[in-house]
Amino acid sequence: MPLWLIYHPPSTFTTPSSKQSLAADITSIYTRSGLPAFYVVVNFIAVPATDTFVGGQNPNPDRPFVRFVADHIAVHIENDAARMQRMREMVNAALQPHVKEKGYDWEVHIDETPRGLWVINGLVPPPF
Repeated sequence: MPLWLIYHPPSTFTTPSSKQSLAADITSIYTRSGLPAFYVVVNFIAVPATDTFVGGQNPNPDRPFVRFVADHIAVHIENDAARMQRMREMVNAALQPHVKEKGYDWEVHIDETPRGLWVINGLVPPPF
């Protein structure tokens, strides 16, 4: 399961359609590789601008800052430089229409969580 947490100012992703579009683009990163869509979870977490600091300062309100945090559980990239590069390219392609093209600043990081403690509805998912 990829779990995406999107920390954003309340002035961004304000409509259900803007959230749906971004969530669909994130989901497509994984479904193109054969992962079931229901594995992908995206949570939008609005954070007041006064509660976000980058370099000890509040970001410029004219350039909202969005932080994307993803946990990969179902499939891991490990330490394969070529696969990491492809993943970065797919992530950037999916996110850019939603952040870069709107003039936002953003940062992404992806953690790889061990599968051993992952269950869905109490069941251990099958290997990929």
